[in-house]
Amino acid sequence: MFRDQRSRRQKPKTVDAIVDRVFSIQVESKSEKKHLKRPSDVHLKNPIYFITCCTLRRKHFLNNGAIHDILIDEWLQSNNRHGWHIGRYVVMPDHVHFFASPDPDAKPLSRFMQAWKQWTSKRISQRSQSGPIWQKEFFDHILRSNESLSEKWEYIRDNPVRAELVKNVEDWPYQGHIHFQ
Repeated sequence: MFRDQRSRRQKPKTVDAIVDRVFSIQVESKSEKKHLKRPSDVHLKNPIYFITCCTLRRKHFLNNGAIHDILIDEWLQSNNRHGWHIGRYVVMPDHVHFFASPDPDAKPLSRFMQAWKQWTSKRISQRSQSGPIWQKEFFDHILRSNESLSEKWEYIRDNPVRAELVKNVEDWPYQGHIHFQ
């Protein structure tokens, strides 16, 4: 590839754009199954994961008080059920961003997310939505510094303003923290 061709490639500018791109690539290559395998062990002391989970077909329905309560309740129980502590979160109409940190004996991230999606899907389906709620995959990133945590939080906290859902970050009711900030 020539240098000028590389410079013309468009790169996503935001986490949402990256997530959209990852999920669209996943849909396009679903039959190829070329996903990277998550490592079973992470050798960082007290890792914090940045997690994004999208609704199936990016359907908009999560910005609802009853659904928000379900998500909070399941996150509150995540430590007892799975050994995962949940930090700050933002619920958008079609996806959620949150920070999570495992206990030393926690279930693997993939098992925790699978169970969390199952429990939330079951409860959301009982209230409003029918059929699958979440996309099969999710996006995760291990944070490597407090600076990275602050930077990611500032970005996701501003999502509702960038999406023109509210004028001020403080006005978005579907955000907060569970076990840690």
